Amino acid sequence: MKKILLAACCIPLLTSCVTRRLYNELDAKYKNCAEELERLTGESSDLKSQSFDLGTKNQSLQSQLEDAVAERDKLKVAYDQLQKEYGSLEKNSDQAIKAEIERLNSLKKELDGKSSRVAELEGKLAAQDKNLRNLKESLSKALFEFEGKGLTVEQKNGKVYVSMENKLLFPSGSWTVSNEGKNAVEQLAEVLAKNPDIAILIEGHTDNDKIMGNLGGGITNNWDLSTKRATAIVNIIEQTNGIDKKNLTAAGRSEFAPIASNSSATGKAKNRRIEVILTPKLDEISKLLNDL
Repeated sequence: MKKILLAACCIPLLTSCVTRRLYNELDAKYKNCAEELERLTGESSDLKSQSFDLGTKNQSLQSQLEDAVAERDKLKVAYDQLQKEYGSLEKNSDQAIKAEIERLNSLKKELDGKSSRVAELEGKLAAQDKNLRNLKESLSKALFEFEGKGLTVEQKNGKVYVSMENKLLFPSGSWTVSNEGKNAVEQLAEVLAKNPDIAILIEGHTDNDKIMGNLGGGITNNWDLSTKRATAIVNIIEQTNGIDKKNLTAAGRSEFAPIASNSSATGKAKNRRIEVILTPKLDEISKLLNDL
């Protein structure tokens, strides 16, 4: 009996020891579970935030994708149109190239023709200039003895000018050529007869002194006097053998083309003059210019 009672008394003690240890173990597990729950709750919150950000990014990407698809479709339409145009161009390219080659050949032919005419014109102008220089030299030699007596020869503006003051040619107020003047004009004419392609213009010039009374033959003004003097020179030149009379022109310029001031006696003497203006015939050159 004592043994039974002792055993009965020990059972509660043993039961009490086993329950405390189990409690402690369960309590430790509970704490671990609580900590794990807290960690998982935090991670869940982070994941929700990330999920929201991803959702926003997904919407942006979806919008960009739609824009890219629209741009692709637009480019596809443009590509198809270009491909269609290229096909049409390729189809007509041979014909277009042939037409362009024909046009270029035509332009080259026209250019070659113009280049040839320009070269010919340059050659004629150079020859003409050379002929004028030779003419000037010939006149200077032929009229050398009269230089210093109011006679000058110069080349300018594509022409040769022979200027003779009236003191060499005419008595005062007259249009009758003096013997020395006639000699000078005849020597001039001899040179001109050897140059049949030269147009000869004889101009009479006066000073601004007015005609007082009537000169012989009814001359009443400087227009009449300058014309009479120019005609007198033409009458001498035309008598020279070899002179083509169609090349001769007489003109009176009166007092309106002075080369010096009429305010002095020296200036007036220079203005009273005959000018022989020698010009190459320009028919061929004009034709070449018109053909360009």
